[in-house]
Formats: sequence, C-alpha cells, structure tokens
Amino acid sequence: MMGGWKPRQSDLRRAVSTAYYALFHALCRNCADALIGTVGANRSEPAWRQAYRSVNHGQARDRFRNGTVMAKFPADIQDFGNAFLDAQRKRHAADYDPSWRAAKAVVLTDIGSAEAAIGKLRSASMKHRRALAAWVTLVDRK
Repeated sequence: MMGGWKPRQSDLRRAVSTAYYALFHALCRNCADALIGTVGANRSEPAWRQAYRSVNHGQARDRFRNGTVMAKFPADIQDFGNAFLDAQRKRHAADYDPSWRAAKAVVLTDIGSAEAAIGKLRSASMKHRRALAAWVTLVDRK
C-alpha cells in the first residue's frame, strides 16, 4: 500500500481517519442488515437507510465502553468494540490535534487491526450481530 516511500503526515492522518470510518460504516451496515435485512431480503430500502443512519458516533462509543454489557457479547464482538474505541480515539487525535504525529508502521498495523475487527464482526452469528445492532442504536430505558 504505502511501499518503501515515506508518506506525508497528512497521508498518515487521512489513513487513520479512513480506518476508523471503515469500522464505523461496518457497524452501520451491520445494524441495517441485522435489523432490516441483507441484500436480497424482502426489505424496505428507506427503512434500511434509516437503520444505517441511526448509528451515532458518541452513542456507539458509550455503548462499547460499557464493560458490563459488552462482557455478555462473544469475544469477536468485544474485539470489534475495542478496535472501534481505539480507532475512534486515534481518529480524533489525527483530525483535531495539530501536534499529533503518526508513524507509518503504526498506521499500517492500525489498518490491519481494523480489517481484522471488521472480519470478526461479519463472522459473528446473526443472533449476536442483531443484539449488537439493538444495543448500539436503540434507547435503553430502565
């Protein structure tokens, strides 16, 4: 991807941000597919888009930070949540902290971690993916 050349800091910052957004959009797709249906299902496209757009960055962060609930999910879902939190934290630094510096090797590792986490989410059972979709998007009233 970035070969033997030395990327600019702006390239590395963009890569960090893109890795986070890959995780975010994987979560959005999971929520829409789990709640409304996957491609080929007899689904309403407006409802699918609504479910996709219902994921909120801050709420997802807060839900993934809730260790009590996250401990009830299988390891693959927990791993996705931890990768999401790590990537979101790094994206905020890359996008908003002018003194933040990225190392090419670390960014490449972060990209690999995001890809692995997305794979874990996709391979999780629909039962757990559906529970995650409900947990991330629906209001928790007690």
